[in-house]
Amino acid sequence: MSRAKGGGTAALYAVFFLNGIVLASWAPRIPQVKERLGLSDGQLGLALLGVALGSVPAMPAAGALVNRFGSRTVARAAVLVYAPAIALPGLAGSLTGLMAGLVVLGASVGALDVAMNAHAVDLERSSGRTRLSSFHGLFSAGALAGALLGTLAATGGVSPRTQFTVSAAVGVVAAGLAAAALHPAAARPAAPAAPQPGARAAAGGRGGRGAARLLPLSALGLCVLLIEGVMTDWGSVYLAGSLHAGPGLAGAGYAVFALAMMAGRLGGDRTAGRFGPVRVVRFGALLSAAGAVVALASGHPVVSAVAFGAVGLGIAASFPLVVSGASRVPAASPGTAVATVSTTGYFAFLAGPPLIGFLATHSSLRTALLLVPALALAAAALAPFLPAGGGTAPTGAQQELPVLREEAPS
Repeated sequence: MSRAKGGGTAALYAVFFLNGIVLASWAPRIPQVKERLGLSDGQLGLALLGVALGSVPAMPAAGALVNRFGSRTVARAAVLVYAPAIALPGLAGSLTGLMAGLVVLGASVGALDVAMNAHAVDLERSSGRTRLSSFHGLFSAGALAGALLGTLAATGGVSPRTQFTVSAAVGVVAAGLAAAALHPAAARPAAPAAPQPGARAAAGGRGGRGAARLLPLSALGLCVLLIEGVMTDWGSVYLAGSLHAGPGLAGAGYAVFALAMMAGRLGGDRTAGRFGPVRVVRFGALLSAAGAVVALASGHPVVSAVAFGAVGLGIAASFPLVVSGASRVPAASPGTAVATVSTTGYFAFLAGPPLIGFLATHSSLRTALLLVPALALAAAALAPFLPAGGGTAPTGAQQELPVLREEAPS
């Protein structure tokens, strides 16, 4: 147990950081890849759909592998595949090649998302306190670092192919070190007692009520992660294309967004503990809506880049609070609840960018991005569905949170 609380926890923080830095190093270079391949907004949206096409089947498959082999084993394998996958978009020479590379990248990131979040839930169970927001904060820290690296590379004239190849090589080494240091989070709990007569019917009723309670939470997670996905893939494209910003400034817009996300998530548990999750999500969503309106109404790229920070700060803590809130829904199994909102949210994160490409093809990118403030307002309306509580996990959380098997049966 001490190892899991020490080196194993630090290694998992490193995995979250690697997830962020690899994916975010791609975002600032999208305009250059788009220009090099001669893609329209619609074609770029189609290519970005490859991430979703790879991730959606990989996530349930990774869940099954986690149940069979344990979250640590799957996380180790997934991070070792994910790190070099970033080289593929840079090596692509056509729309088909780009889409294929993004399918592989999407499959690896989807598997890693499932495994690392499952491992983080195990660590929450063993420590008895909320940690999801801090883990996601390290993801955002990695995203900020990746955005800065991508921006510096773009400013310095480094080609995406060179940047991604070097990133893949360094990432493999870092992923190997982090994977080797991961430890089991907790022992597997004892099997539950046999149900009493009539318990099956009662459980079925609770499951039905739990599913109904999870619907608005899933919708809330969908809204905030769709915003994050859109800002990740289209923020720099908007600055470069619609506002004619140079490569450095276009990449800096995403860096501002990622910095705000990191700050909001690192302080998310404490803020929710003081003001409550409903207020944090509601007022944060309103801030995001206001920031998005300013970014789209302004004709100056610097003003829009600063407004991106308001969008990121506003939604930063929302998804970790959705996951934590789902695990506290009394009529639902914690494991099922967390899986439900996570799958819905990550699908939105990956499917949102292709949707923007489709909408931009039939109107304009500025018009398509009006979806962002609309989603933020929807998130504000859904905030009251969050269960009460937040911040530090309640006493006995280790009995309430699900534990996934860490060792394969002999």
